[in-house]
Amino acid sequence: MVVPHHASGARVARRRLAAELGDAVSPAVLADLVAVLAELVGNAVRHADPLPGGVVRVAWRLRTTPDGAQIRLQVTDGGAAGGPLIRPADTDAADGRGLHIVSGLASRWGVDRDGLGQSVWADFDPVPERPGLVTTG
Repeated sequence: MVVPHHASGARVARRRLAAELGDAVSPAVLADLVAVLAELVGNAVRHADPLPGGVVRVAWRLRTTPDGAQIRLQVTDGGAAGGPLIRPADTDAADGRGLHIVSGLASRWGVDRDGLGQSVWADFDPVPERPGLVTTG
């Protein structure tokens, strides 16, 4: 899907992801997916150029495995002078924690570049249900 290269693009992407994957994954996994997608789209809007047409491309892929759902989120933008990097964030800083969040919630993340821009992706490996695990919420 494409979303505007604007802060509203993250909201559109989060809602669509939740609608499409809400019945396929647990609420906890869905919350992590929504948080990571919001960070990736937000970073594309704040730090990168748009794709032609003033948009950012957002995609996800769900694979069902015997251990559970394996998911890849991907956000493609027009690229930036510097690539996405985890940077130290001072405790008083208003921003700078986005990729820390992505790194903490996703199994792994990375960047692919081509002549049209860059794609930042995050993979989520299946998390088998553990007997006796109690969650609150």
